[in-house]
Amino acid sequence: MPRSSKEIISLFDSFVIPNYKRYPVALVKGEGAYVWDAEGNRYIDFFPGWGSNMFGYCPAPVVKAVQEQSARLIHVPNSWYTEEQGLWAKMLSERTNFGGKAFFCNSGAEANEAAIKLVRLHSAENKYKIITFQGSFHGRTMGTVTATAQPKYHKGLEPLLPGFTYVPYGDLGAVEEAIDEETAAIMIEPIQGEGGVRVPPKGFLPGLRKLCDDHGLLLVFDEVQTGCGRTGEWFASNYFGVVPDIMTLAKSICSGFVGAAMLAKKEIAPDLRPGMHASTFGGNSIAAAAGIATIKMVEEEGLLEKAKVLGERFKNRFNQLAENLDIIQEVRGVGAMIGAELKVEGAFCVEQCMKRKLLINCTHGNVIRLLPAVNTPFDLVDEGLDIIEDVLRKGA
Repeated sequence: MPRSSKEIISLFDSFVIPNYKRYPVALVKGEGAYVWDAEGNRYIDFFPGWGSNMFGYCPAPVVKAVQEQSARLIHVPNSWYTEEQGLWAKMLSERTNFGGKAFFCNSGAEANEAAIKLVRLHSAENKYKIITFQGSFHGRTMGTVTATAQPKYHKGLEPLLPGFTYVPYGDLGAVEEAIDEETAAIMIEPIQGEGGVRVPPKGFLPGLRKLCDDHGLLLVFDEVQTGCGRTGEWFASNYFGVVPDIMTLAKSICSGFVGAAMLAKKEIAPDLRPGMHASTFGGNSIAAAAGIATIKMVEEEGLLEKAKVLGERFKNRFNQLAENLDIIQEVRGVGAMIGAELKVEGAFCVEQCMKRKLLINCTHGNVIRLLPAVNTPFDLVDEGLDIIEDVLRKGA
């Protein structure tokens, strides 16, 4: 007999560390833009897998690839070669604008940790500082939480890793002023995700590239949220036309399966030499199969273009709402990465939408953040937006 949500929650209360704030619902299956709870209630999900499920739940090509691969080979140590990992690296490299070489791991935090190590290993001994940006989010390891320039994530964890300098996002002058003889790199989310879907001002990312070139610094793009098609281009670096030295990927790289990668320019990559970094399960055969299937699915089903069209549909509707609802401060986003900043705290909107069987996210306190599956049918888009509109109208 399947357990109820109440029974599953009781199981968690007894045996799982409560380090997550969880909603009182147990999800048991998903398909496309829908997900079901233990009681059989169906939800539309505009934030599936926190942005990891970019093609919704259980996309058939990825499911098939994982099933077939798991019957052949699940995991071998990285002391051996596997065709799947090599092919996955090749396919990712060919879609960057810098032809990078890949290091595989399991999460965005791990990918960013690898990037931080590579920056230090590549740079001169006296250069170790990395400039990051207020409102950023880079992960929860000790290194990446220090890189995250939000004090609320630092509380209770001090002393933090030395060597990070925080500057305002979008302020090129502040970046230049922060560079000193010990600076090794600039690390940035091309579009801030957890920080409120903040899109950089025109010229900011090219300006960072120039500062790095002028001062001999590395430019690191954290594309954990923006990568693998979310912006309507393969990577935000392609979208903005700026070439990083290092790029990190996770979330949608495997369509919801566990996987992540750091890619680095070929002249920089060898500095992550044997013995300096590793990941036991990184690039395992199932993750590689899921990653390969993801890339093929994007191109065979034209999902980059769909991300652009879908994003415009969301933003147009929110902009229309903003003209009539004073509660909306600003609408932001690129492709299927949408943020609607409210003039009030947004928790009520998440809670009321969930009661109406729509799942969304609020970040930075007052930004409704949507990372929908790029192949969400338009009728579900409109149905979900009708719910959000009604909730905001009542909340206003």
